[in-house]
Amino acid sequence: MDPVVCVEIGEEKKYTSMKESTNYDYVVLLPFSHAKIKVIHSKNLLRSGTLVGTFKLDVGTVYSQPEHQFHHKWAMLSDHDDITAGCKGYVKCDIAVVGKGDNIKIPHKANETDEDDIEGNLLLPEGVPSERQWARFYVKIYRAEGLPKMNTSIMANVKKAFIGENRDLVDPYVLVQFAGQKGKTSVQKSSYEPIWNEQIIFTEMFPPLCRRLKVQIRDSDKVNDVAIGTHFIDLRKIANDGDKGFLPTMGPAWANMYGSTRNYTLMDEHQDLNEGLGEGVSFRARLLISIAVEILDTSSAEIMSSTELPTGKLQGQALSLDKKSLQMGCGSPAVCEFVWPLGANIDWKMEEFFLFGSFLEATMIDRKIGDKPISFEVTIGNYGNQIDGVSKPASANKKKEDGGEKAEDDGDLMSVPSTPPMKPVITDRNYFHLPYFEKKPCIYIKSWWQDQRRRLYNSNIMDKLADKLVRLPLKLLSDLKRNTVRDKLKLVFNFLHRLRFLADEPQHSIPDVFIWMISNNKRIAYARIPSKDILYSIVGEEMGKDCGKVKAVFLRLPGKKGFGPAGWTVQAKLEMYLWLGLNKQRKDFLSGLPNGFEENKATKGTGIQAVPPISLVYNMKQVFQLRAHMYQARSLFAADSSGLSDPFARVFFSTHSQVTEVLNETLCPTWDQLLVFDNVELYGEAGELRDDPPIIVIELYDQDTVGKAEFIGRTFAKPLTKMVDEHYGPPRFPPQLEYYQIYRGNCTAGDLLAAFELLQVQAVHTLPPIDGPTDSDRGPILPVPLGIRPVLSRYRIEVLFWGLRDLKRINLAQVDRPRVDIECAGKGVQSALIQNYKKNPNFSTLVKWFEVDLPENELLHPPLNIRVVDCRAFGRFTLVGSYAVTSLRKFIYNPPDKTANNWNEDEKEKENKKKKKKKKGEEVDEEEPDESMLDWWSKYFASIETMMEQFKLILIGKAGDDDDHNVVDDDRIVGRFKGSLCMYKLPLSEEITREAGFDPNMGMFQSIPHNDPINVLIRIYIIRATDLHPADINGKADPYIVIRLGKSAIRDKENYISKQLNPVFGKSFDIEATFPMESMLTVAVYDWDLVGTDDLIGETKIDLENRYYSKHRATCGIASNYSVHGYNVWRDPQRPTQILGKLCKEGKLDGPHYGPGGRVKVGNRIFLGPTEIEDESEEHLALTVLRHWEEIPRVGCKLIPEHVETRPLLNPDKPGIEQGRIEMWVDMFPMDVPAPGPAIDISPRKPKRYELRVIIWNTDEVILEDDDYFTGEKSSDIFVRGWLKGQQEDKQDTDVHYHSLTGEGNFNWRFVFPFDYLMAEEKIVISKKESMFSWDETEYKIPARLTLQVWDADHFSADDFLGAIELDLNKFPRGAKTAKQCSLNMVLKEHELPTISIFKQKRVKGWWPFVARDENDEFELTGKVEAELHLLTAEEAEKNPVGFGRNEPEPLEKPNRPTTSLSWLLSPIRVTRIMCWRQYKLATVVTLLIITGLIFLGLLFFSLPSAFIQKIFNISG
Repeated sequence: MDPVVCVEIGEEKKYTSMKESTNYDYVVLLPFSHAKIKVIHSKNLLRSGTLVGTFKLDVGTVYSQPEHQFHHKWAMLSDHDDITAGCKGYVKCDIAVVGKGDNIKIPHKANETDEDDIEGNLLLPEGVPSERQWARFYVKIYRAEGLPKMNTSIMANVKKAFIGENRDLVDPYVLVQFAGQKGKTSVQKSSYEPIWNEQIIFTEMFPPLCRRLKVQIRDSDKVNDVAIGTHFIDLRKIANDGDKGFLPTMGPAWANMYGSTRNYTLMDEHQDLNEGLGEGVSFRARLLISIAVEILDTSSAEIMSSTELPTGKLQGQALSLDKKSLQMGCGSPAVCEFVWPLGANIDWKMEEFFLFGSFLEATMIDRKIGDKPISFEVTIGNYGNQIDGVSKPASANKKKEDGGEKAEDDGDLMSVPSTPPMKPVITDRNYFHLPYFEKKPCIYIKSWWQDQRRRLYNSNIMDKLADKLVRLPLKLLSDLKRNTVRDKLKLVFNFLHRLRFLADEPQHSIPDVFIWMISNNKRIAYARIPSKDILYSIVGEEMGKDCGKVKAVFLRLPGKKGFGPAGWTVQAKLEMYLWLGLNKQRKDFLSGLPNGFEENKATKGTGIQAVPPISLVYNMKQVFQLRAHMYQARSLFAADSSGLSDPFARVFFSTHSQVTEVLNETLCPTWDQLLVFDNVELYGEAGELRDDPPIIVIELYDQDTVGKAEFIGRTFAKPLTKMVDEHYGPPRFPPQLEYYQIYRGNCTAGDLLAAFELLQVQAVHTLPPIDGPTDSDRGPILPVPLGIRPVLSRYRIEVLFWGLRDLKRINLAQVDRPRVDIECAGKGVQSALIQNYKKNPNFSTLVKWFEVDLPENELLHPPLNIRVVDCRAFGRFTLVGSYAVTSLRKFIYNPPDKTANNWNEDEKEKENKKKKKKKKGEEVDEEEPDESMLDWWSKYFASIETMMEQFKLILIGKAGDDDDHNVVDDDRIVGRFKGSLCMYKLPLSEEITREAGFDPNMGMFQSIPHNDPINVLIRIYIIRATDLHPADINGKADPYIVIRLGKSAIRDKENYISKQLNPVFGKSFDIEATFPMESMLTVAVYDWDLVGTDDLIGETKIDLENRYYSKHRATCGIASNYSVHGYNVWRDPQRPTQILGKLCKEGKLDGPHYGPGGRVKVGNRIFLGPTEIEDESEEHLALTVLRHWEEIPRVGCKLIPEHVETRPLLNPDKPGIEQGRIEMWVDMFPMDVPAPGPAIDISPRKPKRYELRVIIWNTDEVILEDDDYFTGEKSSDIFVRGWLKGQQEDKQDTDVHYHSLTGEGNFNWRFVFPFDYLMAEEKIVISKKESMFSWDETEYKIPARLTLQVWDADHFSADDFLGAIELDLNKFPRGAKTAKQCSLNMVLKEHELPTISIFKQKRVKGWWPFVARDENDEFELTGKVEAELHLLTAEEAEKNPVGFGRNEPEPLEKPNRPTTSLSWLLSPIRVTRIMCWRQYKLATVVTLLIITGLIFLGLLFFSLPSAFIQKIFNISG
């Protein structure tokens, strides 16, 4: 078949190229929602393809996998139109979901020889069984209620004017989507409470890979249907796969739907919320729904034709009227049918619920709202909604009538859903607050819901278990062993995740509570509170976590308004008390409020105990003083164009607000300021306030000279409370500084280092004193007290300014005169000005330093900020870019004698591993290779196992290097600063400054070379590329190399390699460059195209300057051996003795001293080298020291060995996705030293021409396939076919040995196979065009394998295949000497038998078995062949030519075939003998004996009478 794979995501489709096989290498990049993979069988371009099978899954399933991907997994294809057909095949694919800033982790590529375990590598999430069954998903839709009155104010009047009646204006229907299928109910005309009683049936495999089911109520319209509300059901939450598991089952249950506000306007600005995009801001409707799943028995013949459904469904005429199939784009129908309505016994018991809320505080109200009176509205469902709220349902009224004796005095009590409007009071320049003071407004709402509290109670229990589990690991850590901590924590967190998952109850009966702030009759901001969080229960574990508690609630803008800068600001902060429970349990609804209040009720008189209050009047209050110790902030956002900010902090507590001073131009402000809030009045008892004080809100702003301050971020804190009767001292006081995470929206925006304490005031003298006088320089500003402020030490920070690279244009102008500014804790230093960035991007002054006071605790160190500015005309400075070094710990200076050799341990381990690998490799080699056959590629293939690693060469690291640098978007990177930092505490040890040659101007950077421009010869060796991404429609590429360095570029376009994804280039390129202007080397692989521009496949970039100046000497790798000639010639222009002498001189070491016996002394170390080498012995000894240079104390480090780098190829258009790999290395030689020798020849090996001559002598015991027409005897017309793998079109056949009755065949036939062979890779090289339209030939490398087959020739039908043998010419079993010794074991036990190589043996003759697979898929012997293999080089074959078959030259004799093989008539007696004697030997002998006996008896009886007569009458006598 010729398959094509189609990947469909949403409305977008992408196809792979058509292949005449089933192997693919293709990458598809699409935005994600729901993914579908289809395989189409297409014969040609003129006919549309036939769908083979489909595989579907949610992209969310992929994202939930480790690394967000499935790798090398088999997707099982199925046909939704024929579910009894089973599996339609498998597609092996990689699927990854990449978000912005994510990188795809590229696992190893599977080899062709790897055997694929399809069943063990199915594309399925963990826990899903490999064998899935077909199932029907029944979604029953009963009825809906609470639908909003759509556009009542406008359209109702229009309709009433034309029609004359005011009907409901909603025509609802339900749309259900699942696994790419859709189904919908009928439309109920003009109904706010529609009743459907219908079910939608989907057919999909179970467990489904699409886990979400989307249910949507829509309003039918002739122009455009509008969504009323959307609800998503996760099938995992309504099923259990455990031992006591059950299929997805739900309901019948009410599904609450949320969406936009119920303000009825012609255009709804929050319509996206009704589609399920974003958090709903208001209750929209609720739908009675149930879900069930039925597993299908696909073996049943009636499965597809049967329309019989579970009991309780309407049959007959009603079914035929209501049944309809909705054909979807995916080809799978969803069926809608009528179902019986729920009986009265199934409808749940309605209960009266009571919701009470009290607003204790309303602060931080955004001043943009205006100074109009503000009120707050609370709703639950439609209860409390002032526009279209509902009254008591009929079922609840009926209940009251039935149980009249239980009716209470408040039966007709009206709900109070909103607070009275109140004019706001100014807090500061940003916020208002409402002056509630001692009078706290209250709301209460009565509502009626089905009593399903038990589900919410269970959810609360699991939530509280999970909260306890979070605190549990910290207590258990001390009891665990170090090696088991990780496993135990993983187990705990898995269990925690499971608990959180189970706690999310999918069948909520009670809708969420919404709190809206209303001003000037407009809904401004909202908060949504889950009803289960405030649900009351008499059992503490079942009660909601916020029920009967005072909690801070932050209101936010609805819908899209809440995103971006507008959503960063707080619209209002409420201190609220909420209680939700049964009306009959409401006697406890005030128990959680702070004590000391009186109830203010709306009615007076009898029965007022049952009436809830409309406000609370507090007569008990406490006075406190809040001390906010604002010490420091770090890693703030840069709000100004200079790359810095002018930050200040605003602290809010209750209705009070204070600000810190403004610190100019810093991202790490150290305010060191104490803010004191006096006379803070809090209502309630002192003990309650001590245990649960109100929260403090801290907002950070950037001060601008013109305009309003810009918001930076916000954080929250709780103060440490001290009552009057407590002692101010350890362990609780004074409070310790803590880090508080600052947020701006959902993003982190830095950290705040501060402490907060709340002190009760009874008299002024009872407060602890404030230590230290006010700062005279800072006016009345109080510093943080000494007991809280961290202990500071004097540090010196030295900065190495090397240079700037890759600076982009700023405001369309190029950067010409850049400067780097370093700032830390308010102190800093500036680099020298680069006068001309184009000519020399390095700094003239290398090292500068500054001193700063930093905390001794390293965790409290502020980050260091790096800014690059461009100095332009008229004294203007333009910010180019900035970076924050978050941790200074890695730059702290440590004395070298303590950690001189620690870093070498990993390198030693690697070296030991390499040695071990090498030893293992040596044991495998049985024979030493011929020296004359060795070249550079021999060395490459011998070392490829041990040298496949990338060496990170670090001298001067980019200060921007950090663990999270990959997250930064490439578009935001404007350049690179090349430098380093060194930080140490003052004063510096005298031992360091007294060292010989210590330069105080260079500080700790003593061995840094100068950064003047230098000319360098760059020699780039490109070996090969692997696993390139296909660039052409045929799934291949035509790659060639492009090298760029500065303004120089080399395009090797003429030498492109046709149709290869693993090309071998084997080239070297020389480029002259000047550092630092030309230091970034780019090696790119392009795809050659005949028409149009060439496409970039991928590129890799190397900073050559970093390598050149590296102390690890990365200019030219140190070879393992020193050779002056041959393929392993020493590449470096400096000999090992010169290199060693230079290193000793730079490191101020004594030596080297070469002594007898292979001894070399360097400093205090003595090295032993090889003594058996006489020529250039000192060079070999010096090389031994260089290879162990890391063992030298103080200055020793690992020198880069000779190696091959394997670098990933990346494409800027496909960030994070590897496009292949390239194997290469780079040598660098300064131009001011003697020129290096010629480049090493690494050109690809040319294949050698060979000729394989195969003589087929005889066959034996070939199975007999034909039946003789006359006699019925078995026979075969035998011929042998042979070819080399990859040359099937050049297959050769012997002549036919007709009518073989014994399986014996005689041929004496010669095959001749010429081929090109690469000895080192043991591959045959074939060059041929893929098709008649191909521009040039494609090169293939195929294992050298000879295939011989035995066939039975037929005249009027296809020939019959009898058996085959495949011989690996490099390793095949020696042939048997006789046919009897040839057996099936030569194939079954091939690995145990001695093997030979035709390339070493040259000529071999023997018997080999033909095998084939029987019905049980096991090998059986089908014949034997006697063959002779003779291998000759092309030169030898030209000298001694032979003919094909039995032709000249050197013809073979004609075979001595029996005449029966030609005709029956030529030798009937011989044929009779062969046919009769061989099969009927015993019968023939017995028959002959019987006939002989009968003749004897006949003659006896014939002669007896005359014998008797003669005897009686004695005639003779």
